[in-house]
Amino acid sequence: MPSTFGYVRVSSHDQNEDRQLIALRSKLVDPKMIFIDKQSGKDFERPQYQKMLKKMKTGDLLYVLSIDRLGRNYEEIQRQWRLLTKDIGIDICVIDMPLLDTRNGKDLMGTFIADIVLQILSFVAQSERENIKKRQAEGIAAARERGVHLGRPAMPTPDIFPDVIKLWEAGQITTKEARKRCNIHSQATAHS
Repeated sequence: MPSTFGYVRVSSHDQNEDRQLIALRSKLVDPKMIFIDKQSGKDFERPQYQKMLKKMKTGDLLYVLSIDRLGRNYEEIQRQWRLLTKDIGIDICVIDMPLLDTRNGKDLMGTFIADIVLQILSFVAQSERENIKKRQAEGIAAARERGVHLGRPAMPTPDIFPDVIKLWEAGQITTKEARKRCNIHSQATAHS
């Protein structure tokens, strides 16, 4: 019996996937069959997407809310669409674009229309990604010109820092102990 899958992607861990999950639930997709990635759509090297691909077989159905949830690279979206629909043999339904539902229009005209819509939407997705990157770079450049400091604020140097450095340089304490005394966390411990 064919399975129904749902795929959700948000670009970062702080973004909320609720809107996509609500859309998938409205299509009665079993929560155990929904795969969620929290990373950029620039390529398809996403762990949950890859896990989902391994489970799919001919006749299955995949729901996504919009084409840009699959990705934002024109050629990659086209390649993945072909992999899913032709190589694996599943159907895809893009919820917010009813023309991109491979269950409908299996004839030549339906396939032609779906291919055109897919190409246009893939182009728009990649163009938007490039525009976002360009606007972001322009915003960073403008902020730097205004003297805005980007990144984390500089931490004040502790009063005991010179004494701790002397002990460390003399080999009397380890780097770890020096950090501890100055309340400085290494990159590894700061993010874990």
